[in-house]
Amino acid sequence: MNLKTLFGASMLATASLFAQVHAADADHVKVINPYARAVPPTAAASAAFMVLKNTSDHDTALVGADSDVARVTELHTHIHKNGMMMMRPVEKIDLPAHKATPLQPGGYHIMLINLKHPLKPGDTVHLTLTFKDGSTKQVTAPVKMIHAGMGMKMYHH
Repeated sequence: MNLKTLFGASMLATASLFAQVHAADADHVKVINPYARAVPPTAAASAAFMVLKNTSDHDTALVGADSDVARVTELHTHIHKNGMMMMRPVEKIDLPAHKATPLQPGGYHIMLINLKHPLKPGDTVHLTLTFKDGSTKQVTAPVKMIHAGMGMKMYHH
């Protein structure tokens, strides 16, 4: 075995070991019960919800999402301001190690803006989730009818 071959084999073994120790964040995030909100035919936006469980020993974050049904896809949260609940985009959603983080009505969620077509029960939404390390996970979410009693609390004064 010449020196070049030995060096190449050594580098390959090191890279393989590094990949095993530092698996992609997407491999350690379990997606539980994904779904998207059905909307009337005239609605320009909807949202997707799920629980993201980080099974790894290190914290990560959801830093982006993309969807086949919307021209714009953003990470959002709800905030209370002046007695009203309002949605605001966020740069990331932290996913602490060994914790489940809900994306739910009234909290963090994935906003689907400028829908390409109405979302009705029985449809599916394909999402690509992007994590802090750049890794991605494909998710298929069924479209469901969501009623205000399913966790959405809006305050009006």
